[in-house]
Order: sequence, then C-alpha cells, then structure tokens
Amino acid sequence: MYGSVLTPENMVYLAGAFYVAGMAITNQIILRLLILAGTCVYLIYYAIIGESPLWEAIYVSLLIGIANIGGLSTLIARQSRLAIPRAHADIFYDFPRLPPGDFRALMKLAKRYTVEQDKQVTLEGEMGEKLYFVLKGATLVRKGEQAFVLPPKLFLGEVSFLTGVPSSASAWLEEGAEVLEWQFDDLRRKCARNPRFNLALEAAISLDLAGKVARSMGESSVHVDSIPAPMINALSDVRRV
Repeated sequence: MYGSVLTPENMVYLAGAFYVAGMAITNQIILRLLILAGTCVYLIYYAIIGESPLWEAIYVSLLIGIANIGGLSTLIARQSRLAIPRAHADIFYDFPRLPPGDFRALMKLAKRYTVEQDKQVTLEGEMGEKLYFVLKGATLVRKGEQAFVLPPKLFLGEVSFLTGVPSSASAWLEEGAEVLEWQFDDLRRKCARNPRFNLALEAAISLDLAGKVARSMGESSVHVDSIPAPMINALSDVRRV
C-alpha cells in the first residue's frame, strides 16, 4: 500500500505542497518548518529516483536545509524567554511589543538608574540626544501653555528619535524616578543593522505615543496659569542633562 502511495511522482507533489503552504503563511517559524519538511522530502526523492542517488542535488538541498535550520534557530531564540536578561526580567512586560530577543538587545544598550534629584530631560523646540523610558515616578510635561503630569511606564524623547525633529514638549523627572536611558546614536546604529529590531522598537514607541496623546488631553491636563508660580519658577532652575 505504502509503495503505491509514496511513489517518486507523489513525493514531488508532497514536497511542492510543503513549499506552497510555507509561502502562503506569514508566520516565519511555521514557514521555515514547512520549507524544511519539503527539503527533507526532496532529499529522499533525490536518493531514490535513479539507479544511484543524485548527489549534486542532495548536496545543494542539504545546504539549503542547513541554512534554513540556522535561520529557524535564530527565530526561535528571538522568541524564547531564555533570552530575557535576569537584570531586567522585572520590566519585560512593560514592553509588550518587543519579543524577548529584541528586548535583550534593547537592554544591552540601556543605562538603568534612579534620578537623585529633579531634572529636565527634554526641552520643547530643541533637538534631543537621548531616549528615556520611565519605570517609576511621575513626569511633568509642558507643551505650549498646557502642562500635565504623566504616570510611569512611558517613553520620553521619542519624537526626536523617530522623526529627527526638535522635541514637541518639555519634560521633567521627579526625584526618585527610575529610568532607562539610551543614546540616539547607539539605537540608530542598532536599527540600521537589524531592520527587524527597528520595526519592533518603532511599534513599541508608537503604541506608547498613542497612549500618551490620549492621556495628555484628559483630565490631568491644565493650563500653565493654573499651576502655582513657585512650581513653574522651580522648574526653570532644574538641572538639564
């Protein structure tokens, strides 16, 4: 029965079906698994189709299979939770759009610290050089004549980083805030080398930016005139870094 089913002709159809199914799927891991299955079928086909194995075709298929396994291993490692660095495992879920591998790469470029005294990190109308992510503590933001306080778990300086234009608002971190800090140049070099990392980071920042815009237009937004003068004066004396 099996001899009549697993004919060379049927094996070609089976291998082709694996390839077609793989090309029709957008999930990279499943795609590579299907292509690998098709390659294995072709290897068997090349081994039995003639009186002697078609070694040239077998060698080429083996090279294709090895390359595919290498790429598949990289994809699986990128998705594996084993890639999450222990030092930052507590904040992994603060970056829901970043796979474990990309999160690890991002943390390698980050400086994590606690703010010892209030400081200004962005100035409206000026180019920034650093991207921040606030882990703990409040952020005071002023944009034009509006001011508002934002909770933690947000990016600062993302507009300059994404667009290369001056900051759209001034922002201050309160004493005791815990933050992650990146240099724009380091992130841009990484993004240029790894387009997949670039897309993941942009998705995370865009999601954060949308939420920030919604919050800034909410009940916490007040006119600058409504903020006590001593607070405004104090902000002008806060050190900038």
